[in-house]
Amino acid sequence: MAIRASGFDFIIVGAGSAGCVLANRLSANPDIRVCLIEAGGKDKSLMVRMPAGVGTLIQKKNPHNWGFWTTPQKHMNNRELYWPRGKGWGGSSSINGMIYIRGHARDYDQWRQMGLTGWGYADVLPYFRKSESHENGADAFHGGRGPLWVENAELDNPVYRAFVQAGVEAGYPHTSDFNGAQQEGFGPYQRTIRDGERWSASFAYLRPIHDVRENLSVISTGRVTRIVMEKGRATGVELVEGKGKEPRTVYAEAEVLLCAGAVQSPQVLQLSGIGAADALAEAGIAVEVDAPDVGANLQDHLDVLVHQEMTQPLSAYSQQKGLKKLGVGLNYITRRKGAGRDNFLQAGAFVKSREGLDRPDIQLHQVNALAFKHGAEAIDRDGFMVHACQLRPESRGTIGLKSADPFDDPQIDANYLATETDRLVMREGLKIIRDVVSQKALSPYRGAELSPGEAVQTDDEIDAFVRAHGETIYHPVGTVRMGADEAAPVDGSLRVRGVEGLRVVDASVMPTLIGGNTNAPTIMIAEKAADMILGNAPLAAQEVEIAEPA
Repeated sequence: MAIRASGFDFIIVGAGSAGCVLANRLSANPDIRVCLIEAGGKDKSLMVRMPAGVGTLIQKKNPHNWGFWTTPQKHMNNRELYWPRGKGWGGSSSINGMIYIRGHARDYDQWRQMGLTGWGYADVLPYFRKSESHENGADAFHGGRGPLWVENAELDNPVYRAFVQAGVEAGYPHTSDFNGAQQEGFGPYQRTIRDGERWSASFAYLRPIHDVRENLSVISTGRVTRIVMEKGRATGVELVEGKGKEPRTVYAEAEVLLCAGAVQSPQVLQLSGIGAADALAEAGIAVEVDAPDVGANLQDHLDVLVHQEMTQPLSAYSQQKGLKKLGVGLNYITRRKGAGRDNFLQAGAFVKSREGLDRPDIQLHQVNALAFKHGAEAIDRDGFMVHACQLRPESRGTIGLKSADPFDDPQIDANYLATETDRLVMREGLKIIRDVVSQKALSPYRGAELSPGEAVQTDDEIDAFVRAHGETIYHPVGTVRMGADEAAPVDGSLRVRGVEGLRVVDASVMPTLIGGNTNAPTIMIAEKAADMILGNAPLAAQEVEIAEPA
């Protein structure tokens, strides 16, 4: 079965953060016919809408979570690491921690210095502002009228406030806005939560339009198996609505826009014959474009945790234990009140592992809850934990095919801790957490260190702990990198080299990993891409003052 070219101008593959943005911006013109295809379903679950549901969504494979696993990681005791990724409307913005972080201004200036004209911080800041509706309104850094609602965490628990104060006592700056002039320091996070409800890319961009714009068609539970190409041009996609069902083809007159994410965009390209020729041939796939860098350049934030017992009943455990959990759900459903409104991620920090750096290279997330193995283990006490992730790893991994079967999960090799610098930064991150937690401000709440524990003290012991317990903090990027060089799979306009009518728009195009959570940058990329696709002039660059290194 085929829907002929007269049906659509654009096909968007993936209703994640980038796909939702493109569906909204392109279909705003009633003369443009858009088809959005998503492998998962609609984001109807209470766990998606309720911020406190994040722990359930992340834990294991479910209708909203692909639940991938890496290959054995040779620098991490050959462990296979669990990689949750969003499935369904909103993609990973429907299961993430709802933290709104853009990264450091110098991250984007670095892209510009790599030859990517139009991707410096002054160029991308207007698109961050265009996407955003900040609760405080517009200013030089924030937008006030965009679809994506951003609120300030209230620090409404004394442990959050104590954590920020402990950071100041340890000698770090205080910052009130990680997305403003000064990223470095301790302070409150901003969150994509609106009136106690997760404000995902779906809620911001797709839900308001999907049933009111006649020129937008949404196909849910449609797995795209390959891009259809004719004479070097992408003309459509083949999709299957359930394993074992017959494939059908949907055609596009203008462009195919691949927005399947850092894991599955390279997989779809490889299944379509765009990738390293030798690997494609080994999988039995005909080569359309020999592009060795498709699936290469994988970068992710590796994370290590310190778990701390809490001496007062102020964590998620006491608020939700036993029958209280039912009460939390009922209170949320009936009144939008109570603990269900909170993601328990209100405070954090950006710090440096050593002197001489021009920007922070470690991010801390303080969580007012305990969780082990992505929340898979039962908790029996109050506590808090602090994450440390390395913001700019040197290690590079790959995404490849296990087989030519599009229903096989891709092969993920993150190649964590492949360099000495990466090992050093993770080690220092754990030491910084311990120093902060030991400060006077946290003494009323600080119990015993549950993990790593007193037995882990020397550098060698800390390194061994990181190898044994480090995990992803869910920020993979870079696998279809944009670049000025001909080896880059996509150019600065996100067009796939060697194929006409095909672009990639998602976190996979980032040439380097930005210093922070990746959802806000992905939305920015899609906002900027929409103007490129529509032929609009880019928004005027905006110069702002950024704090110099402390």
